[in-house]
Amino acid sequence: KRQGEYPPRAGLLPGPTRGLSVTPRTWVILSDKRGDNGQVDTIVDELGWPVEHKYVHMKPEFVLGKPRYRPSLDHIDLSQSDPLEAPWPDLIITVGRRPSMVALWIRQQSGKRTKIVLVGKPSGYMLDFDLVVASAENQMPPMHNFLPTTLPLMRVDPGEVAAEAEAWKERFSTLKRPLIAMLIGGETNPFIMNRKVADELVATARWVVDELDGTPYITTSRRTMPEVVEVLRQDLPPEAVFFEWRADAEENPYRALLGSADGFIVTADSISMMVEVIYLHKPLAIFPLPGGWLGDIDQQRRSLAHWLFNPRQESAADRLRHRVARGVYYLDVFKVLCATRDFRAFHRLLVEQGLAVWSGQPFREAGAALPDDVGAVVKRIEALF
Repeated sequence: KRQGEYPPRAGLLPGPTRGLSVTPRTWVILSDKRGDNGQVDTIVDELGWPVEHKYVHMKPEFVLGKPRYRPSLDHIDLSQSDPLEAPWPDLIITVGRRPSMVALWIRQQSGKRTKIVLVGKPSGYMLDFDLVVASAENQMPPMHNFLPTTLPLMRVDPGEVAAEAEAWKERFSTLKRPLIAMLIGGETNPFIMNRKVADELVATARWVVDELDGTPYITTSRRTMPEVVEVLRQDLPPEAVFFEWRADAEENPYRALLGSADGFIVTADSISMMVEVIYLHKPLAIFPLPGGWLGDIDQQRRSLAHWLFNPRQESAADRLRHRVARGVYYLDVFKVLCATRDFRAFHRLLVEQGLAVWSGQPFREAGAALPDDVGAVVKRIEALF
């Protein structure tokens, strides 16, 4: 926990900041979800002023169970959490349903003076927050307080990846290059993963051997279907290397592959694995997944949300659609459209921006410039003050 050193008084503090004449007293409220926390820390590292990190510990029943969404501390164990007491902050940056409820409670105590920046989809009313930051797969209404980013603000530590690659260097040295990592996820709405998908993965591994004259290194994950694992175990070409994920596995080659592989083929369900590859500037191919009949119906809903909430604003019709989208936000009580994810639109975006290709196409050298998403977020935070 990194604590900012503030004098014991409330209000904006004088001090050097980038773009501001005063420093907002800033708290970062985080729980134990490392992936979520990393997105917040990515922003904090670019802020240019000190922050206080406040860890909140969930009560056992709410580690997995969802508390009723409202401003509250009822779901956290105060005895194991950092103290939450005045002077209250001017700014809170947080992520996730449970920490955001704590942030809303703090704002109540401050007389509604505290501004809240939420990373990721809100669980409740979007306008509860002064700024909502979410990546492009999230289909969010174009409200005044929403800032879309191209990629999730994930953190990949190149040092850790390099260390793992060095630890596995000798084992990888015997494999024929190019070494192509095939990272297999699992079923997640709207995608399915069945025998047909497994056969296509096997065919892709053979393509790596026959067309690229290389080595496919296949790794499964916690969510990979047993049927798919069995087909891969039985049918992969002899040149392939297969690692089956197990909770009790002593070693996992995933991070070593991130640092060592010459290219990556990632199944369409796993945005996190795609983004890690992109942030490491490695060639990426997306392996499409089918949706099944229910998934295909659900995809229509996701595609409608993408069409409605992402107009180009190049014409009067586009601007009208934006206004309609804002109206839909107030009418969409059950979140049929709001705050859904369109994976396929995200895949198309990566391909269009030169950050990925489709599986089976020649790998593209990872030369495309990454968008300055973090810089845009910091500017919007500064604008709050």
